[in-house]
Amino acid sequence: MCGLDAIGTRGQTAPMLEVAEIGEPTPADAEPESDAGRLPTPTHPVEPRCALFGRCGGCQLQHVPYDEQVAWKTAEVKRLLTSALPEDTTDVAPCVGSPRAYGYRSKITPHFARPRNNQVPPIGFLQIGFKQRVIDVEACALATDAINARLTEARADVAANLGRYRKGASLLLRDAASGVTTDFGATITEVVGDLTLNFRAADFFQNNPFLLPRLAAHVAAEARAGGARFLVDAYCGSGLLALTAAPGFERVVGVEVSPSSVKWARENAATNARDNCTFTASDATRIFGDLPEDFRGADSAVIVDPPRKGCSPEFLEQLVAFAPRTIVYVSCNPETQVRDLAVLRAAGWVVTKVQPFDMFPQTRHLECVATLARA
Repeated sequence: MCGLDAIGTRGQTAPMLEVAEIGEPTPADAEPESDAGRLPTPTHPVEPRCALFGRCGGCQLQHVPYDEQVAWKTAEVKRLLTSALPEDTTDVAPCVGSPRAYGYRSKITPHFARPRNNQVPPIGFLQIGFKQRVIDVEACALATDAINARLTEARADVAANLGRYRKGASLLLRDAASGVTTDFGATITEVVGDLTLNFRAADFFQNNPFLLPRLAAHVAAEARAGGARFLVDAYCGSGLLALTAAPGFERVVGVEVSPSSVKWARENAATNARDNCTFTASDATRIFGDLPEDFRGADSAVIVDPPRKGCSPEFLEQLVAFAPRTIVYVSCNPETQVRDLAVLRAAGWVVTKVQPFDMFPQTRHLECVATLARA
């Protein structure tokens, strides 16, 4: 693809600060979250790899040795869990570190404002403390080498074609098994474990492929561990978790609000010969009434992987009414996760395991998997 594919068809521009995938922290997050004041103080600070650290909003922890980052994330999950469930004695397993502490990120979306006076604007991510100020980023230390090589070309294309942009825009650079693309609408291929998955380049997909197989395998194992016959995957996306877990179940139903993602999930099921899987487009708050009649809660496990805001009260009400044998709750926001765990705990489930994964080294973000069983 040529450089102009980064912003779509010739003559078009993407909106400034295009919304990234739901639930996914990106190297454009500059606004501090509620835990920003609790960032770790390193015992022996290390030199940040990026000269923009401290100004660019993408990273918060480059000065912290990686083993201390992982330990701090484990402690943060413990703190949040204890605060939400003070009576719960479930231990939090040590956070699983990423095989790569840098160069792991397989997608970035640099932004820039409308060019003025024929000057090239900064192309990069939000500056810390500002909602609209973009800091120029020539290379991102979190991104793969292949993305950074393509970023150089994409930046040069913007500079050579300033008249094309009547307003600000976002670039897309996605690295996958099929190569690097800058086309938002391109079909890309990723390999996770024994699965080959196709999806649209701009769609949500976990962006640390070096740790993702271990995360997916853990979710599948936890879903199967309770002995359920059936699996329901809410917020299933293009099918990764459902298809990973499918060999351990008689039948699997995946539900996703996006018809496009459902189309990919069905195609991915066929590609990977997961014949026991079906996928349907539906609001996740209405899924349990549409399940096959023999999908009884006592015989079922449910994977819950909601957006960053967590589950809605309506969804939790229906989940409780369905009463699955096992719930595996995957979250990139432990604060909303423990809030929802408290609701499920009060409704009769117990948290049996909590396993964090450091999908986002050098940042305050993580992915956390909690397993629940009926009391």
